[in-house]
Amino acid sequence: MASSSSKQDVYVAVSDAQLASSAAANAVPADIAQLWKQSNAKDKDTRTFYGVDGKTVVAVGVGKKSANQDENALKEQTRRAAAVATHALKAANSNSFAIDPLHSAHAAAVGATLADFQWNLKTTSDAKAKLEKVEIAPLGDGKQTQVESDKAQDGRIGLDWETGRVYGQAQNFARVLMETPANKCTPTLFCEAAKKQFEGVANVEIKVHDLKWAEEHKMGSFISVSRGSDEPLRFLELTYHGAANKDEAPLAFVGKGITFDSGGISLKPGAAMKEMRADMGGAATTLASTWAIAKLKIPINMVLCIPLTENMPSGKATKPGDIVVASNGVTIEVDNTDAEGRLVLADALYYTTSQYKPHTVVDVATLTGAMMIALGNQFSGVFTNSDSLWSELDAAGASERDRVWRMPLDEGYTSQINGTGMDLCNTGGRLAGSCTAAIFLKRFVDGLIVDGSDNEQQDGLVRWAHIDIAGTMDLAGSDGGYNLKGMTGRPVRTLIEFARRSAKA
Repeated sequence: MASSSSKQDVYVAVSDAQLASSAAANAVPADIAQLWKQSNAKDKDTRTFYGVDGKTVVAVGVGKKSANQDENALKEQTRRAAAVATHALKAANSNSFAIDPLHSAHAAAVGATLADFQWNLKTTSDAKAKLEKVEIAPLGDGKQTQVESDKAQDGRIGLDWETGRVYGQAQNFARVLMETPANKCTPTLFCEAAKKQFEGVANVEIKVHDLKWAEEHKMGSFISVSRGSDEPLRFLELTYHGAANKDEAPLAFVGKGITFDSGGISLKPGAAMKEMRADMGGAATTLASTWAIAKLKIPINMVLCIPLTENMPSGKATKPGDIVVASNGVTIEVDNTDAEGRLVLADALYYTTSQYKPHTVVDVATLTGAMMIALGNQFSGVFTNSDSLWSELDAAGASERDRVWRMPLDEGYTSQINGTGMDLCNTGGRLAGSCTAAIFLKRFVDGLIVDGSDNEQQDGLVRWAHIDIAGTMDLAGSDGGYNLKGMTGRPVRTLIEFARRSAKA
């Protein structure tokens, strides 16, 4: 783990006009507090001081101390202050600096790493300069925390500066994949990027399957979406064996991998269609999360399945009114070819749950515009019939300030997707669009626990959650901290933290 040197520039947190942590007090002259007062800084201001023992020192006010702040609030305060300081130090042309861990070295590393994110394909010298690597280290040993949930316990790895860096790097990797133009991130190129990312990571096996394999597994629903594109479909299958018992039932992720969504024959409006390069956000975030889980050697077994294709119009494309047959034999009427995400996820969910018998499966998808209307960009929507799984995802999201909100998964919505002469229809009308999409997916989870029983301990039963990230996919502008304009890479940190907490001794 990198640590700070005496030559590095520094960020310190200030509370009540005093240095807020012992790490800061040991790293900078005591007169920083005096300089803060002389600058007439208020509780949550930021000040940059030059030439302090030859360093640039950024001081960030974190407000007055409060006995009412819970652990999650302390972590968010730490994340945001580290992000604000990173922006300020980079604006001061610092390319090597140390970060005050404040309440949690892990949270500080997350904030700094996310704030340091840059992505562009510009060729100007100024643009290239922004992409130059910045060296960021912790003040102190990087182990500091005042947060009980950061500590190793009951088989969980502990959280520190290094874990925070990996959490942040994983989210940034997802951001890159989602920002990359569709001609540079086809299904084939996505798989190549995945293999490259996992180079050197132990206990991981990656398989990439083609159309013939999908046909052999009778994935008619997935294949139907790919018919309109000249880009060949791919099905990425990844396993990670981190548990001591390699035969232990795995945790499974499934990510929607539509590398470009034109809508198919049910063509989308041209305005903002370019944003649909990120319709593989579910694929990007589950891949990045799995990389972090394996990189950190979290002691669980995992499987990741990602169906990858473009959704394009052509003479070969699936047409509204066509019937397709999914791998579990369910017949589906394709009422709208722009409701393609659930079609590719259907076969992927059935394959994952029937082949691997996971104890838990979580699928992630930019699935419905209705989710954007319902929750905006603050919360990702979670649909699950498992109360315990909801509680675990909610706690993980709250800890990382990558928040989720439970949505109704009620059988009453089934009547909206019952097909006319077929088992299902891929759309359910204008009402409750996110809910009808989720209830559609439920039909393809093999061995799902009975609603209300939540008895995930029985062999062959699986807990399932569907996370709709259509609203949290991107941001129109930066909030000045670690939430930057553009593709967000959410809910990467929620997924990693959920997996960390799932590990058993």
